[in-house]
Amino acid sequence: MVGRAVTLCSARSAPTLNTVETRNLGRTGRAVSVVGLGCWQIGSGWGTVGDRQALDVLQAAVEHGITFFDTADVYGDGRSEQLIGRFLRERPDARVTVATKMGRRATPHVAEAYTPQAFRDWTDRSRTNLGTDRLDLVQLHCPPSEVISRDAVYDALDALVESGAVAAYGVSVETCQEALTAMERPGVATVQIVLNAFRHKPLEQVLPAALAAGVGIIARVPLASGLLSGRYDESTVFAPDDHRTYNRAGEAFDVGETFSGVPFDVGLAAVQELRELPGEGVGTARFALRWILDQAGTSVVIPGARHAGQVEGNAAAAGLPPLTRTQLEQVRSVYDRRIRPLVHDRW
Repeated sequence: MVGRAVTLCSARSAPTLNTVETRNLGRTGRAVSVVGLGCWQIGSGWGTVGDRQALDVLQAAVEHGITFFDTADVYGDGRSEQLIGRFLRERPDARVTVATKMGRRATPHVAEAYTPQAFRDWTDRSRTNLGTDRLDLVQLHCPPSEVISRDAVYDALDALVESGAVAAYGVSVETCQEALTAMERPGVATVQIVLNAFRHKPLEQVLPAALAAGVGIIARVPLASGLLSGRYDESTVFAPDDHRTYNRAGEAFDVGETFSGVPFDVGLAAVQELRELPGEGVGTARFALRWILDQAGTSVVIPGARHAGQVEGNAAAAGLPPLTRTQLEQVRSVYDRRIRPLVHDRW
């Protein structure tokens, strides 16, 4: 297998790169941009995104200083990984940390499927898709809770590191308790969890525990599947192949991954209040991303994008000043009144 080449300059003329604040990504020992790129959208599940459109998104991310891509082997059955691999071959100057995930290819998706041989097979497939000998970071992809407690699972992950197949590993979780369980393991470099203005529970124990343990926190679903962008209303219709159509009740995977588990109409009402909080010219989406970055313990937030323009707006959130105490209290008020009763005790 041919490893990903990284050089100081591209074989072709590359645009001048913007810079984004960086933070240490937990126990990986890597510094990454505080705003990353979630690459689910360029794989599948968010309506049709063509190859050229997807590559333009990746290009825009690098141009705007983003140095962290998050993907998974099941996003488009490997398409997202393959597009990232193609892009990095075309842009060998791009210094990007790529995190992928494994486990959701198991059918059925049960704890017994998480075996050392499966881990080797899954990581080999991802290495081929990404065109690299060693994965920067591989994460268990929201496994059954019992997997996160098994010694044998971490023995197998440690073996992948020792073999050189992966540089570091982490766990992507659904619940706060799963996050706390994973962080007890010394080899866990990162935990990925839903964190946004509609999901505050991780602030109570998960982020403080991550800070204490030196574990990186990757904040996913940061805009609540677009709800917190402020672009949608009661008349919005999503494509049939968009999870915001087919997973609203958790028909395909955990309902908390779609609109953070908040009913669409409730989320719209909450966003109407949040619209009043950003300063002039900031916009709801950037404000929502800045809120996450202001939470102590967050390493990187990974908004997705279907268009290059969305990437630019997301990256700009890193340059906003921290939110004021009044703004933070107002976000908390909206959450407590409208969202907390529906989600807080579920995840």
